[in-house]
Amino acid sequence: MTADQLSLTFAALADPTRRALLELLSVRDMAVTELAAPFDISLPAISKHLKVLARAGLIEQGREAQVRPCQLKAEPLKAAADWVGIYRQHWDESFDRLDDYLKELQAKPAGRERKH
Repeated sequence: MTADQLSLTFAALADPTRRALLELLSVRDMAVTELAAPFDISLPAISKHLKVLARAGLIEQGREAQVRPCQLKAEPLKAAADWVGIYRQHWDESFDRLDDYLKELQAKPAGRERKH
């Protein structure tokens, strides 16, 4: 995945409405009107969100007569998850070192309190 593709993916995921649309599509393919039903925004607004998702390669829209079925394309999500996973390993290792340090501190006898 190119850096530009990764940027498109993260930009598309930055909006909560687009994330909700992807969540709906993760269950099954749906027509645009079905996707719009749970949202309190206009059909043209939903269409704009779907165009952003399509440009990012996260969905594919077909055309069957008057219906525009949408289908989730998970490949860009996997690539984004893989990229984030690199940093997850870094944070896991950092937290492990912090945990070891805290255990070491707890194992030391408490120092004497100073008298004022």
